[in-house]
Amino acid sequence: MNPNDLYEKLRDLNQKLNDTATEFTELHEEMIRLMEKNAELNIENQNLRERLKTVNHDNNEPDDGLSSSRKNLEKLYHEGFHVCNDYYGKRREDGEECIFCTEIIYGRR
Repeated sequence: MNPNDLYEKLRDLNQKLNDTATEFTELHEEMIRLMEKNAELNIENQNLRERLKTVNHDNNEPDDGLSSSRKNLEKLYHEGFHVCNDYYGKRREDGEECIFCTEIIYGRR
């Protein structure tokens, strides 16, 4: 092999290695940046979940899957009024339970 050819090949290989090292460094820095961002987002998500639990707990609104209209009926029921078709608006005596009211509020979801 000609010494000039050998020198050219070594120089080309050296340039490729330098390019690869530069690309590797850039990818490594980008990966670190993404991992840091991911960690920040995980912490923020956790804080938001805890805040949401606190807000729901403070509002005494458990996540029971009721629609807003059924929640309104539930509120009326807990205030002591019937929400069923037969006795709607009448006061429940001594906190008596009404199976018809509870069926309207919690049934057939």
